Amino acid sequence: MSADDVGLSVVQGRNLREPVLAIGDRCEELEELQLMLGQGPGMDAAATDRPVLVPDLSVSAAADRWPVFAPAAVAHGAYGMFAFPVAIGAARIGVLDVYRRRPGSLSAAELADGLAFADAVLLLALDERGGLTFGAGRLIDGELPERRADVHQAAGMVSVQLGVGVDEALARLRAYAYVNGQRLVDVAAAVLARHLRLDSHDDNDVTAGIGITDIMDAPPSVGYEETEGEK
Repeated sequence: MSADDVGLSVVQGRNLREPVLAIGDRCEELEELQLMLGQGPGMDAAATDRPVLVPDLSVSAAADRWPVFAPAAVAHGAYGMFAFPVAIGAARIGVLDVYRRRPGSLSAAELADGLAFADAVLLLALDERGGLTFGAGRLIDGELPERRADVHQAAGMVSVQLGVGVDEALARLRAYAYVNGQRLVDVAAAVLARHLRLDSHDDNDVTAGIGITDIMDAPPSVGYEETEGEK
């Protein structure tokens, strides 16, 4: 299967995926984009337990479906993206994301390979004797569990500060990171260190005046189909 970047993330609740593996020069940034923006093919695949196949992220159909993620991914050099859920029945493990730096559909053989790779990850994840072991790539950030835990803790702090639910607090963190061109984990660290406070009454809070729903999870499209574009 031809791929330029491959990412693996595990599902943690309805609105959050935790990247655990990035293979390729740009994969870390691309996986971080989905986490920060709360939208993308991988998010839809996790929500629907169906593969989401996008031969060209630059076409209008992709921009309509993921209005923030699609152009941002293209700006990072990703044109094709194919997300395969790692799940069986009620066991929802995660998502395998395959990126290409050129547009184009998967061949029948490549689609079969993608499904087989996702099944292989599932078997490893369910293997109590071995668990998940990765022979290639690298853990994002090197201290992934600790860094991602910061995001959860920061969302809790913002929830208290603003008097909103945790989902809305996470959206505010995502908004701040996106508007300021920062990584979500870095914004979370600043909140925990009390170097940054998001306050709806603070004129310096750039998230207070923007449309938070623009970067919250878009309703996932249910189905097993490619977006319109080059087939």
